[in-house]
Amino acid sequence: MLNGQFSCDYGYNIEVGKNFYMNFNGVILDCGKVVIGDNVMIGPNVTLCTAGHPLDIKTRNTGEEFAKPVTIGNNVWIGANVLVLPGVTLHDGAVVGGGSVVTKDVPADCVVVGSPARVVRKEINLQSSM
Repeated sequence: MLNGQFSCDYGYNIEVGKNFYMNFNGVILDCGKVVIGDNVMIGPNVTLCTAGHPLDIKTRNTGEEFAKPVTIGNNVWIGANVLVLPGVTLHDGAVVGGGSVVTKDVPADCVVVGSPARVVRKEINLQSSM
């Protein structure tokens, strides 16, 4: 389910599982594949970005681009104003705190926050079942 404004590059590179929710102003730059699992909740103003450009000025000025996939596992919660960069995987049960910039893969059942996002709590789903 999408709530409010949503933007994407192509749309056909996006796969979404069951029980998906994306709040207002969601952006998915799907030059590469974006796979979203089941029971995923995404807050407002979140960008999932597969597109990138070379760091080298001469190469970048040629217009060269690249795309790396973004994968979001099952039972993931992404807070408001998060940016997920190309090539990142958010593993099952991950939670991304609002305002984070996710530059690296997020382990399962962990909370990450910050810019760049870093793990601040591990094994959250194991702790909640005790």
